[in-house]
Amino acid sequence: MFALDCPTKGYDWGSTEGIPFFQRRQSDGRPVAEVWMGTHPLGTAQVVSEEGSKPLTDISGDLRFMMKILAAERPLSIQVHPEATHARAGYDAEQAAGVPLDADDRVYKDPYGKPEMVYALSTFDTLVGFRPTAEILRVLAPMETKLSQELAAALRARPGFKGIVKLVERLLVDPPSKEDVAGVVQQCQAALDLGIDVKRAYATAVEIAEHHEGDVGIVISLLLNRLTLQPGEAAYLESGIIHAHLSGMCLEVMVSSDNVLRAGLTAKHVSPEGLVDSLEEGMSRVSRVTPRQHGFSTDVFSPGAGDFALSVTQSSQAEPAGAVLPEKGKRILVCTGGEVALVNEAGESLWLQRGDAAYADEVDGAIRVVGTGEVAQAYVPTEGESSKLTDLVIPWAER
Repeated sequence: MFALDCPTKGYDWGSTEGIPFFQRRQSDGRPVAEVWMGTHPLGTAQVVSEEGSKPLTDISGDLRFMMKILAAERPLSIQVHPEATHARAGYDAEQAAGVPLDADDRVYKDPYGKPEMVYALSTFDTLVGFRPTAEILRVLAPMETKLSQELAAALRARPGFKGIVKLVERLLVDPPSKEDVAGVVQQCQAALDLGIDVKRAYATAVEIAEHHEGDVGIVISLLLNRLTLQPGEAAYLESGIIHAHLSGMCLEVMVSSDNVLRAGLTAKHVSPEGLVDSLEEGMSRVSRVTPRQHGFSTDVFSPGAGDFALSVTQSSQAEPAGAVLPEKGKRILVCTGGEVALVNEAGESLWLQRGDAAYADEVDGAIRVVGTGEVAQAYVPTEGESSKLTDLVIPWAER
């Protein structure tokens, strides 16, 4: 087992307090958005020992999965992660064009698709997937702006998933003026003042406008489902699903990839054509993940695609010998609360406090967690291991 020093990302939407508090350190007043735990070349964890530090890749090789801590104080960009074939084509094209991997306008950082699972550490709000046609028309119906009426007319003329994608394309290719967006926000606020909302669509638009005044993403948000996860709940997002995290703190487990197609609510490089192309490939799955039990103390969240899984173990004095974690292969672990010791099959131990991360592999065998605390573990699941997935209300029949 090895203690890890994991890099952070200071994106502007990050929280000034969330991750520093989680890692038991003082905030310097700057936003900290993510902690990367894995071997991705744009954020490789370091193995820490008495002899010094070295990249985790020296020990583990390239891991197929990665885990992040994410803390959002303001909405993230509206985005889509491309599926594997799309990612490979985009990556090869940018490589051939000589676009540097760390260039601001680089879109495809690697040749991999990026399905991911979100596990809430606090109340976590996100926009994910398109609302059904009927629901979008209900959202737009009370608005007396030219823009909202044009969008409603276009969707009535071409309903269903493909029609909704065309709305997004229209909004991105020919964005409305800031004044037109402001008019939509005013209509949303007027409805809220009357106590009217449609599944939090108007409240969401008003909230986003406080951070991204006049942005086309505010209008696109009206087309998206709003999902709230409470601490301990998880959701799975396949590649190709449109989403925008709004606020809160979570663990993300994903394929080791940093491919993001953005369009709105961001100061970063946007790729509206790539985003629309990814959406046009077809409807993707977004689901709540119901954990299965492992022993007395562990919840296992495994979406079933075989790319990654997450176990969350609460240990206490009720199990003085420790709670045995699932899996014996390559693993990344993080203490999400309390103070615990990880003990491997050889009897070696590693002490973790909240925010500390570690790596273990086949040599360590089964690991026990001793102490009072909580440990989350990311890994590639054994074949056939899966959790119950409950699809969100998505217009499957509208493809």
